[in-house]
Formats: sequence, structure tokens, C-alpha cells
Amino acid sequence: MIEIAVGDLRFVARLETERAPKSVARFRAMLPLNSKIIQARWSGEACWIPFGELDLDLGYENHTSYPAPGHLLLYPGGISETEILFPYGSTVFASKAGQLAGNHFATIYEGNDQLAAMGHRVLWEGAQEITFTERE
Repeated sequence: MIEIAVGDLRFVARLETERAPKSVARFRAMLPLNSKIIQARWSGEACWIPFGELDLDLGYENHTSYPAPGHLLLYPGGISETEILFPYGSTVFASKAGQLAGNHFATIYEGNDQLAAMGHRVLWEGAQEITFTERE
């Protein structure tokens, strides 16, 4: 399980170890992760954490372009930069190059009622601190 904090908002997600084992392993290697989350530019009601040219040496697994709110995607890079997409509402994953697909590696199961508040905060107040830590 992963604990996620965006300011005073708290979320808990389960890792999709059966459906996306390589993505989960790459993500776990990044923990604990402290970064900034910003509003997605082309994906609709979603935030993202950009990682630039970070090479995760990862292909596609359990990938989708249409994540549900709280379905976190790890995009391994290629067409666009490496990132984590954090949907809080209606989302079609895309970049300036067009539609993308990301690896659904984690699903929020606690704090879903706060997703819209997080999205509103990021959209109207700007970049927010975000932390991911693994919980036993």
C-alpha cells in the first residue's frame, strides 16, 4: 500500500502488482518520493508529476488512455516525457503529441472523496507538494 499526501489531503492506494509488476517495481524503487504535482495540460481532469527524460527502462503493461479517477498511471516516456498521471475526474491521457497510454500501477481506495478537492486546489492554487511513502 502507498500513502499519498498532497498538503493536508491524504490518500491510500493499492499497488497493482499482478497487473503491472514491472511498473510497480520501478515505482517502488523511487520511494519515498517527494515532488510537485501540477495540473495536466491536455488530459482533462488530471494532475501530473513530470520526470523529464528519466529512463525507467519500462514498456507498456496494464496500460490505458482512459483512467478512472484515482487510477494512477506511470508513463514510461517515449512520445512524451516520463510522468505519473493522477486523474481526479474525467480524463483522456494525452500530450501535445496526441493521445498517450500509461501503465495503471496503483488504485486509490481511501480518500476518493478528496480527489475533486485536490484537483481544484492544484488547478486554482498551482503546484502542490506531493509525497508517496510505502505502508506495510
